[in-house]
Amino acid sequence: MERSLDAILPRTGPLVPGAIILRYEEVLLTISLAAASAPAPSAAAQDPPAFARTEDVVYGRRDGMAMTLDVFRPAKANGLGIVQVISGGYFSAHEMIQPGSIRPLLDRGYTVFAVVPGSQPRYQVPEIEKNLMRAVRFIRHNAKTYGIDPNRIGITGGSAGGNLSLLVATAGDAGDPKARDPIDRESSRVQAAAVFFPLTDLLNFGKPGRELIGPMGHAVPFRPAFDYREMDRAKGTSERVTDAEKLRAITKDISPIYAVSADDPPILLIHGDKDGLVPLQQSESLLKALQAAGVKAELSVKPGADHGWPGMEKDTERMADWFDRYLKAG
Repeated sequence: MERSLDAILPRTGPLVPGAIILRYEEVLLTISLAAASAPAPSAAAQDPPAFARTEDVVYGRRDGMAMTLDVFRPAKANGLGIVQVISGGYFSAHEMIQPGSIRPLLDRGYTVFAVVPGSQPRYQVPEIEKNLMRAVRFIRHNAKTYGIDPNRIGITGGSAGGNLSLLVATAGDAGDPKARDPIDRESSRVQAAAVFFPLTDLLNFGKPGRELIGPMGHAVPFRPAFDYREMDRAKGTSERVTDAEKLRAITKDISPIYAVSADDPPILLIHGDKDGLVPLQQSESLLKALQAAGVKAELSVKPGADHGWPGMEKDTERMADWFDRYLKAG
């Protein structure tokens, strides 16, 4: 039975941990929201939270609407910040923020910023990426307020959130020194990244030459995220991008592998070798590109794991180890 968007993203209450199964055109797809929703919490995760949560902090506005994030400040903060990208299938909502998924980070003293960067179908991937960059700039601009070092910020996410995290890690910039808004003058770069099963190369998805360009290259539930528009100044209207070369150029821009450079931060990839939604090849290819550029990078392959697996909190502990190694140093 096909599920409605209300079933995918409920308006009230948290998402049920685990995978959401949808049936579209007789194809079963698994959308894991593991990095945006909590895995089954351990007994320790059910203890009273040792953190303060500030909800719906406005980091920017788009189309007259507020873009928000939640701030989780641990009782014993270590002065370092982690951006958690709330996005699965390029859907994003405040209800998807799950404190249990970041408990290992909070337990180690990290201040976590759970960012809702915008959601399909209203926004497409390039716009969502831009929103996320804005969020990182906002966090850096307000680092003193949140008690973190602006020069030691990490980022994490899974699936679509992993793709977006890697776009920040590889394509973040120094900011525009001439911008009227002081937040836009800030850098959107991060100093470490750790992600689950990310999309990294949509021009070679699963195998060389398999291109996922434009909405029709994707499965039904994801198409709105890739239905790009551009302004036709002559008509004064927003028109769908249909030119193949333009679509290919946009697809390249949202594929982190093409932005890899020697100054990228250390990156940890965690991916199942039986992933039926995002092929392991996506992480393997990125790892090779990062290593070729001299970037510190590791890939942890989970044997037999699909797009999400039980016990992911243990892997979040490994991510915390990664951030400990590369954010606490120096």
